Amino acid sequence: MLYNGAERWTARQDIYDMVYPEPPSFLQVYQPHLRYYLIDEGRYTDEELALRPTPLSGVFGIEKASTDMKGLQQAVDRIVTIIQAAPDKERIDKIVTRWLKRYLQRLGANANLDQLNSLVEDKTMLAENLANWAQEERQAGRLEGRQEGIVTTARNLLTLGALSDDQIAVATGLTVEEIAKLRNESTH
Repeated sequence: MLYNGAERWTARQDIYDMVYPEPPSFLQVYQPHLRYYLIDEGRYTDEELALRPTPLSGVFGIEKASTDMKGLQQAVDRIVTIIQAAPDKERIDKIVTRWLKRYLQRLGANANLDQLNSLVEDKTMLAENLANWAQEERQAGRLEGRQEGIVTTARNLLTLGALSDDQIAVATGLTVEEIAKLRNESTH
C-alpha cells in the first residue's frame, strides 16, 4: 500500500483487526488474516529517501520536489541513475516513465510528453520540456503580477476620484467595463 496523504496513516494493517464485533472464539480460527505492507511516504525524511536508492524512493523524491523545477530535474536525474543500476531496468523504466507522464499532466505541465517513451533514453528531451514548462510558468506568473498591478493602480485611481472611468481605462489599458466593475466592487 503506497500512501502519500498529508496526514500520517493510522488505519489498521490487518483485516483481522477490523472485524467488529469480534466473532465467537470457535469462529476466530476461520477469520482471515490479510495484511498489507504499508509504505507511508510522509514518514520518510529527504535524507532517509536519499539513503535508499530504489525506484520508489525516486518516485517519492519527484513528488516532494514537484513545486520546484530545479529540484524536480534533480529528482528525475536521481531516478534515472537508480533505473540504470536496476537489474530489470527496461521494465522499471517503462513503468516509471508512464507514471511520470501522468504525474506531470496532473500537475498541469504544459510540456510535450507524447514522445517520451523512456526516462533513461529521453532524459535530455524531458529536461528540455521541464525547462520550457518552468519558463512558461515564470512568464505566466509575471503576466499575472502585471495584471494585478494594473488592477491595483486602477483601484487607487478610483479611490482618488479625480479621473473618469474612461480616463482610468486609457491610463491602465483596462476596458471601461472592467473599471465600472472595480468601481462597483469598491462601493460594496
